[in-house]
Amino acid sequence: MADSRAPQPVRFLPLLVAAALAAFGANSILCRAALDSESIDPLSFALLRVTSGAIVLLVVLGIRGRGRRSGPGARRWSTPDWIAATMLAVYLVPFSWAYTQVQAGTGALLLFGAVQSTLLLAALVSGERPRANQWLGIGLAFGGLCLLAAPGAQAPPAGGAVAMGLAGAAWGFYTLRGRRAGDPVAATATNFVAATPMVLAAAAAATFSSFRFHTTVDGVVLAVASGALASALGYIAWYAAMRSLSATCAALLQLAVPLLAATGGVVLLGEPLHARLVVAGLVVVGGFALAFVVPSTRRSKPRLDQEASPSTDSRATWASQIARTRSNVSASAGVLSGR
Repeated sequence: MADSRAPQPVRFLPLLVAAALAAFGANSILCRAALDSESIDPLSFALLRVTSGAIVLLVVLGIRGRGRRSGPGARRWSTPDWIAATMLAVYLVPFSWAYTQVQAGTGALLLFGAVQSTLLLAALVSGERPRANQWLGIGLAFGGLCLLAAPGAQAPPAGGAVAMGLAGAAWGFYTLRGRRAGDPVAATATNFVAATPMVLAAAAAATFSSFRFHTTVDGVVLAVASGALASALGYIAWYAAMRSLSATCAALLQLAVPLLAATGGVVLLGEPLHARLVVAGLVVVGGFALAFVVPSTRRSKPRLDQEASPSTDSRATWASQIARTRSNVSASAGVLSGR
């Protein structure tokens, strides 16, 4: 039986991939630009981002549903996954607050490292045993993150680093929940809608503290651009591209997101490019790239008796191993969608 998740031909694939990765990197740049300039407070930014993203995703579902009057594709709505929606809300609020403290490239690298670390930890808990190259890659990636966060003149503020780590862990769990979604666009739209009142509740709770709300036209524009364009349309472009990408290829492509965010922070926001960020970024990205590479197994020459014609049990075992490998890597392919 053919694998339903096998890559399918997609038109304009390079453009879709480039647009999605640029959108993911733009989320860090837009958020940092809005909050570093104090054009908007982090809770208002998060609320406008999730609301505008939900609206755009619902509009896309409505337009898509008009052309699909019958069959599974006609469904415009997905049953809410309240755990996933909670993880989305937990990601949105610390992500926004962290960018009042850390630069765009540093924040994207911390977020990316926390997401991938969460996915790898979940794989270990589920019983997966990494190969030698994967252990080496994991060790390098964690070493790079420790180098980035180590005390020193160029270290990010501890509060911002912890907040971005929390956001990354939440997005990692959100990604794991999303693996079961049959229609990722519908599921994302539903989760954005369900997460909106949660972010609103966080903002309402902040009114009882000394938190100061403030918005400007520039801040609102940046927040809506982050939600409607970089998040909603970025996810749609990525899900479309995923139909023609293997899980491993998708995961490796997303290694470019922290680099894009760092480049955008330097070029567009005028942020300094510290040596610590460059070295740590190369080590983290290289480590995860090594961890994602699945080495090809050597095939011995078939014997004339049994190995030339494998049994049904052997075929089932091979199929199970292939499916398990795809499943282990597939979680990483959905990451980033929130950078």
